[in-house]
Amino acid sequence: MPLQRVELMWSIGMKTLILSLLVFSLGLAQDRIIPNIDLRVGTGELDTSIRLLILLTVLSLAPSILIMTTSFIRIVVVLSLIRQALGVPTVPPNQVIVSLALFLTFFIMKPVFEGINQQALQPLLKNQITDDVFFERTSKILKDFMVKNTKRESLNVFLNISKLSKEERDRIKSPQDIPLSVVIPAFMVSEIATAFQIAFLLYLPFLIIDLVVASILISMGILMIPPQIISLPFKIMLFVLANGWELVILSLVRSYQ
Repeated sequence: MPLQRVELMWSIGMKTLILSLLVFSLGLAQDRIIPNIDLRVGTGELDTSIRLLILLTVLSLAPSILIMTTSFIRIVVVLSLIRQALGVPTVPPNQVIVSLALFLTFFIMKPVFEGINQQALQPLLKNQITDDVFFERTSKILKDFMVKNTKRESLNVFLNISKLSKEERDRIKSPQDIPLSVVIPAFMVSEIATAFQIAFLLYLPFLIIDLVVASILISMGILMIPPQIISLPFKIMLFVLANGWELVILSLVRSYQ
């Protein structure tokens, strides 16, 4: 019985506290202590609240935007497949691969980011252009980069399966006129295909080492030892002596220049 009384008093106390908080909140709302947020949109200009909302949305989607519209896809796929070719799928770890790919992406995309800063961001901060012009200039600079590094076959495929109206198709006179909804998926598919082509060329020397080691072990009658165990040190030594990481990174950077 005492325990039931304690539980009953606790329940009544919690209900009273919640009711008091609700009444207090309603009182604050009636007294207009909480400021109202003005979401009105002016001519060509976005309200400060909407700008803040858009900024928070962009920051939350920044990783996806970085992956979709930059060179990050090709770099991280190539670096990941190098580990598979060497026979050490967990070395370097994923954190190192992603960090290296991220910094290489900033290095390759530096001219694009500088163009966005000079032509779009700085004029917007100085109130020389409107928000619509800012978005238009930014998307144009990114689109130019993506179209330049996208295969025409990929663009044609996504153009054919897109649901563009006849008027929109008639306005397309050059690849730069293709909308972003078509350019972005075509760019991503093209980057993955190019990364696999680079990885195929990287696999060949390591595959030759595996075949040579396997042939030697079979000729010696050693069948119980997996050839990968013997070939792994030779592949690592060959990759290090040939400055493999520098050559791969140099090839990736030059593929965008």
